Amino acid sequence: MIDYLYILLIIIAGILLVLVAFILSQILHKKKPTEEKYVAYECGIDPESPARDRYSIKYYLVALLFLIFDIEVALLLPWAIIYNELKIFGFIEMLVFLGILIFGYFWVWKKGIIGYGTE
Repeated sequence: MIDYLYILLIIIAGILLVLVAFILSQILHKKKPTEEKYVAYECGIDPESPARDRYSIKYYLVALLFLIFDIEVALLLPWAIIYNELKIFGFIEMLVFLGILIFGYFWVWKKGIIGYGTE
């Protein structure tokens, strides 16, 4: 049970550290609200349009495609770890997987979802 006591102490220390930092920031910060502090901040320049503007669907598609391809690439790590155990079957299986991945990438590129013109 003594091992769990150490874990409990670490959790308590973490919570205390966060609380102390939060309380100190509330005590020490300057409370001088100005009009400029309430203006929307956009990369150091004044915003050109309201935050609720409509965006092209391509923006969301690029974000979704990034997540999909990122997850698929993350599947390469377990394969790489047990590569020696898989022999030729694992190699062919990964070539098929990468082929589908590359085909999908070029397909969405041809559709115009990624590449030039998405800015």
